[in-house]
Order: sequence, then C-alpha cells, then structure tokens
Amino acid sequence: MHATVNAATLERVFGHRTRFDARFGQYFDSLAGRFDLPVPSRYVPRCLELLRELSMRGGKRLRVVLLYEAARLVTTEEVPGLAEAALSIELLQTHGLVHDDIIDDAPLRRGGPSTYYAYRSEFPGHGATALGLAVLAGDLAGFLSTQVLLEAEAPVELRQALLGVQTRTAAETVAGQIADLERDAHALPDEEFLHTVTDFKSARYSVLAPLTMGLLAAGEDPAPHRARLHRYARLVGISEQMRDDYLDLFGPFGEDAGAAPAVAVPVTGVDKSTGADIRSGRRTYAVRAVLAATTGADAALVEAALGDPRCPEATLERIREIARAAGVDGLLRAEIRRHAEAAAAEAASWEPYWRAEAVEFFRSLPMWNVDRMA
Repeated sequence: MHATVNAATLERVFGHRTRFDARFGQYFDSLAGRFDLPVPSRYVPRCLELLRELSMRGGKRLRVVLLYEAARLVTTEEVPGLAEAALSIELLQTHGLVHDDIIDDAPLRRGGPSTYYAYRSEFPGHGATALGLAVLAGDLAGFLSTQVLLEAEAPVELRQALLGVQTRTAAETVAGQIADLERDAHALPDEEFLHTVTDFKSARYSVLAPLTMGLLAAGEDPAPHRARLHRYARLVGISEQMRDDYLDLFGPFGEDAGAAPAVAVPVTGVDKSTGADIRSGRRTYAVRAVLAATTGADAALVEAALGDPRCPEATLERIREIARAAGVDGLLRAEIRRHAEAAAAEAASWEPYWRAEAVEFFRSLPMWNVDRMA
C-alpha cells in the first residue's frame, strides 16, 4: 500500500503550520499582558524567553495539523476554539519536552540546547538552581496550556469540553512517562508493555487529543467515536515510535539521508543523535529486538553498552552489525509498515461517519513517512 499525497493537501498542511507559527509567536509576545509578572524579577522573563525559544525553533506541528484536519472531518468552515486548542496542545508539548530532557539528562533539543542545559550553562556550579528552574519552566508551560483554553473566544461549553480533554490527556501523558521509566527496569520488556507506554506517553496527546479536540470544536460529539479514534492513534503512535527507535539505532535511510522535501510531511522526528538510546540505557523497540535476537557474547556486548554514556562509536557500530546479521532491521521495518497499514485501514473505516476527502487525509497520513523507508 502506497499513500498518495496531492499538492493541495501538502499546501493545506503547510498553511496550517505557517499560520500557527505566526500565532504562536504572537502569543509569546503578548504573554506579559496575560498574567502578572513579578517585577523586578529577571528569572521570570528569562524563563519565558527560554520557553519561547524551545517552542518556536522546531517541530513539524503534527498535533496542530491533526487538530485542524480533524475539524475538516465535519466542516470546511472556520470554527471557534481551534486556534486556542492548537496553542494549548503545543504548550503542553513544550511542557513535556522540558521535563523529558531533565529526565533523560539531554543536552540538545530541536537543534539547540535543552532548557535544562541552557540553565546549567547559565548557573555553572549551581546544579540545584538549574534543575529547579528547568522544572518550574516546564510547569509554567503546562499551566499556560490550560489558561489559553479558558481564555478562548468560544462558547463556555466548548471551552470546558476542550479543557477536559486537555487535562485528562496531560494526566495520562505523565502516567506514560512514569511507565516509560519502569520499562527500562525490565531486562527484556514485554512488547505489549512497550505498546502501552507508547500509547500513554505519546499517542494519546500527539494523535488522540488533537482528533478529539478538533471534532469538539467542529460541533461533533467525539464520545461515540472514541474507540475508533483511539485505535487509530495507538497504531500511528506505535508505528512512529518504532520508526524513531529504528532511526536512533540504524540512522537515516532513503530520503531521510538526503535533503528534505520542500514541504515536509508532518510526522514525528528524532532529536537525538544515533545511538543515544543505547547510551541512555533505554530499552526501546529497537533495543528490545536486538536483545531478543542475540545470545552469548553478542547479548553481553549489548547489555554492557546499555546505559554507558561514553559507549564508543565502534561498539555502537558492532551492535548495528549484530542487529543486521540477526535481521532486526528488516523485522522492525516490517513492523513499522504493518502498524501504519493497520492505522490506514482503521481510518478508511471512518467513511460512513465523516467527509470522505478529510477521511482520505487520515488514511494517507500513516503511510507517508513509511513509504520513504522503501
């Protein structure tokens, strides 16, 4: 199965992202007037500056695109609340990125310093201060993500419904982060456990929440459709997380190794350098597949490398060789495609409920990036 992406769809996707980025910049410009800032504090303005830098300097805005396209399942008219919902979703994303980088002790994010490491460089020798400021920066982004919904120019019932989705999603995402740490405590985590972690940690807020909020804003009750929306979100999330994990172990492939297309498809990307998961001791889909396929000295080599931040590139390359010899790369690519195709089939089943042209977007989405792996 190969997805076809027409020029009109790509132009529309690009438009969603361009308009949102402009709106996001305006939002940060107006923040000083949205709530009282402690004057003459220097730390609070710097915190807002770092949040803006992280929020604006990257990301494919997958959640924003899904939000607007979900509304198109119902109507092509402009509907109230979408712009604020988009801001809320991306502020929650910023919150998650800040805290995720603290948990992972990650120096880089989206081509620049993580918020945590920016503070570490500004407060050398004062690790507790840097850590505290980074935690609070993430908290602030999270609280702002709810405030923006309360201030939306939309009926109060819609504001409350959107806020209900957002707060539930935030709680589920935190639960997913906790389970993510638990995953690495297992020598060989069960694959279903990995699916559950992916579902809670990323699929629900990256796919399910935008779909639900877009339908709500367009006047559709998403409750009767939650099961089908969740199936789709979970399958897309698993496919994309597997792809992320594949890239971290094996590196770019196909078009990913060259120049990006003029209009990039809005899928999740990889901020980490290749091999970061092994150096961090993360038992991802790819790492689990290698461990499941190896024994003896090969398995011991992988276990010794896991969690070693100074693991040499030569060792990582040897692990890649072991993985390829065991067919792990092909297995992962087949699983990535299988889950994407299942997601596409799930979206195709939506035709009795929503606009066919909009349904086609969601049917094509899971396959866009997978087809670049061929």
